[in-house]
Amino acid sequence: MPESQQIPAGGDAPPGAGSPPPEAPEVRAVTLDAGGVPVSGLLAEPLRTPPRAVVVAVHGGGMRAGYFDSRARPGLSLLTLGAELGFTVLSLDRPGYGVSAPHFPEGLPLADQARTLYAALDDFARTHPLGAGFFLVAHSNGGKLALTAAAQERGDSLLGLDVSGLGTRLAVTPDQLPGAGAPGAWRRHWGALRLYPPDAFRLGRELVAPVPAVEAREAPLWPEAYPALAARVRVPVRFTFAEQEQWWRFDPGAVAALTAPLAAPKVRVDQLQDAGHNISLGWAARTYHLQAFGFLEECLLARDAAIPRPRDGALRSQTPAPGTERIHAALHRTRVPVPVPERAAC
Repeated sequence: MPESQQIPAGGDAPPGAGSPPPEAPEVRAVTLDAGGVPVSGLLAEPLRTPPRAVVVAVHGGGMRAGYFDSRARPGLSLLTLGAELGFTVLSLDRPGYGVSAPHFPEGLPLADQARTLYAALDDFARTHPLGAGFFLVAHSNGGKLALTAAAQERGDSLLGLDVSGLGTRLAVTPDQLPGAGAPGAWRRHWGALRLYPPDAFRLGRELVAPVPAVEAREAPLWPEAYPALAARVRVPVRFTFAEQEQWWRFDPGAVAALTAPLAAPKVRVDQLQDAGHNISLGWAARTYHLQAFGFLEECLLARDAAIPRPRDGALRSQTPAPGTERIHAALHRTRVPVPVPERAAC
């Protein structure tokens, strides 16, 4: 959502809070050239190996790239976790935020944001290894940008999208949406205070940024614009709703409206317990980030295990090797259904 966010008061940080462990990958500031416009962000890379892929993190409204680099407690940062898992993680300030703000004082429409994002990624690709390619992790209004980017012609080159805090049916009336000069109800952004480390609110003040006017004006139009845009998204998508998500509905009807228009080969919708809208700043950040990387692993697996296509593009059935039918028959006779346990409270 367009979040010119309010930060609840927090206590002083205990000794050592916010300090990464000694072996943690370095997170450094970067600036990319997006067709003559600077785009700022944060970068973490694997310490000893080339990246398996590049995760591009896209923040929501009223925040900055540091949203995905929580230092409230060790282990909550998407960037350091990704680098430890062998991925490069690039968290960017969306166009209209960070160093690009003076160039776009009113912000940009989503389609123009997507073009600027791709220009920044092209600049990044000129000097950094990409591994299997780009995978987008996006929050709230950043999810709108990620879906818009995936819907463009070159969106098919993306490995997939992992979006949190975004739906298509509002849980509030349009007049309750926070605008460029109105932060909205802080409780809708955060949920219960117990869901966040105390330092999250103190450190979060450094992340808050004004919502560009164009972004605020576009916000009420999203539910109407979504179906046509979603029909052009042809890469895997996972949506996550926090247990205390208060901007978007995620009842069965709302989930059906969210998933039905997508042309994606795989769509998943998850709910994350013990989390509020700002998932990546809360105690649940590591859980969510691990799930996002798990979805990326699934996308990489599907890509690596895909049936190869001939040069003419036709997908032909493969003839089983001799004896394969007998092996499959034997496996079928000996297969035992695996019982699914009831979910246990964590």
